[in-house]
Amino acid sequence: MGTGSTRVVVAMSGGVDSSAAAGLLVERGYDVIGLMMRLWTEDDGCGGRHNRCCTPDQMADARRVADRLGIPFYVVDMRATFKASVVDPFIDAYAAGLTPNPCLNCNRHIRFGALLKQAQAMDAAYLATGHYARIRQSEDGAYQLLKGLDPAKDQSYVLSVMTQRQLAQVLFPAGDYTKEHIRQIAADLGLHIARKPESQDLCFLADGDYRGFLARHAPGSATPGPIVNTQGERLGTHTGLPHYTVGQRKGLGLSAPTPLYVVGADVAANTLIVGARDVLGRDALVARHVNWVAGAPPDGPVRAGVKIRYRARETAATVTPDGATTARVKFDAPLRDITPGQAAVFYQGDVCLGGGVIARQPA
Repeated sequence: MGTGSTRVVVAMSGGVDSSAAAGLLVERGYDVIGLMMRLWTEDDGCGGRHNRCCTPDQMADARRVADRLGIPFYVVDMRATFKASVVDPFIDAYAAGLTPNPCLNCNRHIRFGALLKQAQAMDAAYLATGHYARIRQSEDGAYQLLKGLDPAKDQSYVLSVMTQRQLAQVLFPAGDYTKEHIRQIAADLGLHIARKPESQDLCFLADGDYRGFLARHAPGSATPGPIVNTQGERLGTHTGLPHYTVGQRKGLGLSAPTPLYVVGADVAANTLIVGARDVLGRDALVARHVNWVAGAPPDGPVRAGVKIRYRARETAATVTPDGATTARVKFDAPLRDITPGQAAVFYQGDVCLGGGVIARQPA
């Protein structure tokens, strides 16, 4: 891959990862442009709320980094696109009794959709981000998505939505380093954000409270209803299905001789289902809307490590394609927290094969 005058747009957030990524690309001789997205958040009527990814402080930090690196810096307004592509599906999923991960839609539609198009409109050959992942091109020309070098920071799970076309036009400079090394690179570049703490909450939740957010934007989703056991016997009343996740034990407000866990929900009946620990585990799932990074599903069943949440450990399983965008996953051992709406992501070693959204019904 050439450098010299090759133009790269870097998605800057004011954080250390994207800032160091921009610095690394400048050092490698690229023609770097910094671009920050203005994203949607709730309006409090006073202009006092900002998306956590683009607060005035974040913008000031990103601009200061760009000045230090000697690169142009621009802000692009993507509030409407973000609301339609990320926030609205998040609300709809919870209203349907699912537990979504909005970062996947953000990567699919915003970073590597709308922002990549913006980079191309600026005559850039690549879009770069601060994600901890790697891209490798095989001898046949196909692109592979690999885990980041730092296992504690690997973000390939939320990048499993990427396509061959996107991987050909994206750079992940931070993926070849550990987080501590990235901080040291930022310090060596004289960037003031080298020790800046990370933000963990969903960016569009101004106060970090998803329950309050849903109460304001999908009030019908938080209607109280019955809690029943697996035999259908009523044990109590829940405060709204979005307030509970599969595997949850605390906060149920139930008194029982043995601990009870959330094992599922009947959304149509607005009913929460609980049971003992031994009925919680499942050894299979169906994933829908599957994206295969290679561009097509494998010819038959494949052995893989499967992650069912961003921070979950990989679990050995057999993944069987069922058409182009559906897959059936059979685990070697039951898992207790398979949650509809989350992503099931498939790996073979460091290679991310792809992933899809966990459906309600088991395989």
